[in-house]
Amino acid sequence: MGAQQVADRFAELYGARPEGVWAAPGRVNLIGEHTDYNDGFVMPFALPHQAVAAVSRRTDGVLRLHSADVEGGITELRLDDLAPGGDHDWTAYPAGVVWALREAGHEVTGADVHLASTVPTGAGLSSSAALEVVIALALNDLYDLGLKGWRLARLCQRAENVYVGAPTGIMDQTASACCEAGHALFLDTRDLSQRQIPFDLAAEGLRLLVVDTQVKHAHSGGEYGKRRAGCEKGAALLGVDALRDIPYDGLDAALARLGDEADVVPLVRHVVTENERVERTVALLRAGDPRAIGPVLTEGHASLRDDFRISCPELDLVVDTALAGGALGARMTGGGFGGSAIVLAEAADVDTLTKSVEEAFAAAGFTAPRVFEAVPSAGARRLV
Repeated sequence: MGAQQVADRFAELYGARPEGVWAAPGRVNLIGEHTDYNDGFVMPFALPHQAVAAVSRRTDGVLRLHSADVEGGITELRLDDLAPGGDHDWTAYPAGVVWALREAGHEVTGADVHLASTVPTGAGLSSSAALEVVIALALNDLYDLGLKGWRLARLCQRAENVYVGAPTGIMDQTASACCEAGHALFLDTRDLSQRQIPFDLAAEGLRLLVVDTQVKHAHSGGEYGKRRAGCEKGAALLGVDALRDIPYDGLDAALARLGDEADVVPLVRHVVTENERVERTVALLRAGDPRAIGPVLTEGHASLRDDFRISCPELDLVVDTALAGGALGARMTGGGFGGSAIVLAEAADVDTLTKSVEEAFAAAGFTAPRVFEAVPSAGARRLV
């Protein structure tokens, strides 16, 4: 979606040119799933798919919103009326960001917004975070708020947690705001320290495919919240602030202390082993051995499927088919209960693997998947 096209549509809607155009990407999480709200480690990278927003300031306390991707006209909201739970459609995401900025003491007096996005919705690729971050960045620039990327991410997370009501962690918003082209972001979600890890698979003759199963999920649904509550229960039973505090070499002892808490034990095991998988992946990439991360990805899928119990038949079929076809590794990515899987493969095998997955879905009677290459791309930025 080109900046000029979005700006032109803004002018048609609002009768004047926008003050600027901004973009924020969706993301793929390479490894580190459901660790972010446990103060753990994650490793996302930004996609070329992005939300683009043309925005101008207002001074009358009104927020006007329009999306090229949703049927309907302009939605007009009064800033003084914004409150958690008040919006129940896509407008909750940009409205929530404005609410979070104002609640934090930042003087935002209104805006006209036109949005367009190429991030698939419900695919586990953080379409909502892209929407939040692009609005936050635009208002940060227009109102000269001086907020750094990580702080914008915090405000966007608050918008999603409190205003929208989805109990997500900090990873998605930080990835959208802070990732760099050609790199994966090694993020410690406790202190928000970051390291950009070179991740140029094409130079190594490799590709990372995203397979969107077309099975939609929603973070505000109950199952995601149940997993988070279970992790918090596990941390409380073990006497730690978060499951991040359980060392990998102390996992067996921690699980033994949980005794017959059958609903908590597998959740704790997943989080602790997933943090170790992130650290292992970082070490392998820094050592220049990207092929070796394949088995680590596959281990992660088994843990998400068996311990965290958030996979689905379509995601499992992608992983099983890809591995049978010679992929180096594969796993589901995102919050689960649908969405997408990623497949690490030799470049020469991409076409064969894609065909195999498509044929497997057809044979199973599933909706045809969408398959595309994931290229580590730039984070949020001003385009015009």
